[in-house]
Amino acid sequence: MSRARGALQALRPRAATADTDAPDVGVTAMLGELGAALLAASQATSDVEETLDRLARQYDRADLRVFVLPTIVMVEDPRRASSQTSLFAADGTALRLDQVDALERLVRQASQSTPSPQDVVARLSAIRSAPPRFGPVLTVFGYTLLTVGFGLVLNPTLTALPVYVLLGVVVGSIVLIGARVATLSLILPVLTAFSVTLLISVLVRPLVHDDVLRLVAPSLVSFLPGLTLTIAAVELTSGQMMAGASRLVSGIARLGLLAFGVYAGISLAGEPPPPTTAPVQLGAWAPWAGIVLVALGYYLYSAAPRRSLLWILYALVVAYSAQLLGDALVGAEMSGLVGALIVIPAVMLAGRLAASPSTAVMLTCAYWLLVPGAMGFIGLSEAASGTSGATDTILRTFGSLTAIAIGMLLGAGLSRDVMAMSRGWRQARRRGGRDAHDRS
Repeated sequence: MSRARGALQALRPRAATADTDAPDVGVTAMLGELGAALLAASQATSDVEETLDRLARQYDRADLRVFVLPTIVMVEDPRRASSQTSLFAADGTALRLDQVDALERLVRQASQSTPSPQDVVARLSAIRSAPPRFGPVLTVFGYTLLTVGFGLVLNPTLTALPVYVLLGVVVGSIVLIGARVATLSLILPVLTAFSVTLLISVLVRPLVHDDVLRLVAPSLVSFLPGLTLTIAAVELTSGQMMAGASRLVSGIARLGLLAFGVYAGISLAGEPPPPTTAPVQLGAWAPWAGIVLVALGYYLYSAAPRRSLLWILYALVVAYSAQLLGDALVGAEMSGLVGALIVIPAVMLAGRLAASPSTAVMLTCAYWLLVPGAMGFIGLSEAASGTSGATDTILRTFGSLTAIAIGMLLGAGLSRDVMAMSRGWRQARRRGGRDAHDRS
């Protein structure tokens, strides 16, 4: 038994461990490690470069040159011989929401109190190696809530609800097992899409007369590259051509893998007959109930920070409300622009309160409600199976991605300008008060 346990342990991916006896590190190593962690927190390369440049100036190393790609951080030190460049690879493992929150607080503290680089790297290693707060049962339960919640937002039909619950448990268990076996994680998107499509087509589809793709899409929420595609659009719009192009190819490749799994499942099970009756749609309350379930699902599945549930719900409600407003004003394709334009300043404003989690936690959850990753997956799957109208769905998806990217850039710029004006107002007021006191 001990040998069998050892063999199974060897299949698990090696987790990062905190190194308490790390040698003395400099600013270059600190910036590289922080940059790799920020990439794992799903931040755009332009934002990572801006953060690292600000930290370099804070540590009196404005001469350091930083270049960031989606999988690597390069820091050039001109003080060393031949302008030595240090490379720091991002391992591709996405951080949980509690780790994202701790990382943003660490970056904020480093930019304010300037702790030693060795202390920053040690704390970062502890953050990345920290275990999740919730066990396997609550993690799978959280994924099930995510599936049901996104199902109520994307396809709120009465007969689909038990299907969402079943698929949430199945896919949540597959994700949990796949994360523990490194080899299995390589083919997990294809394997999961194939398994759930075959399950729906053979067992559920004869009983539930609904579109297979719309039943499957909510359960694949953790695999859909909507956030990756949106960040790629942001990077391309902001001039980061290499980063945006490589991330865009990665997102499209992930969609292609999922679409291939769906196509293989449908091919094996046979083309399902068209539905004879339209499924019963739930009322207008269903998407709002779905948003509540999505918030609770994120809190459990991604181990969100303590006392952050209401703030995640706030970000999701603002994002969905702004998207509905955009749909009424400019249409569905451009609704993401209005949603991103409103949700970013709203989250930045809430992030200034002491009781709120970091803005990265709220924005990450809000982006998942804005990005049309599910529509891109449905479009590519329809194209693979030869369904008419698939090209139109794909084009609408990429149009929505561009609109969301522009809204994110405008929203972030507006937030920075308002904060800069607020700081200037307060500084001028304090100077005016001191001048009045000196005259008196």
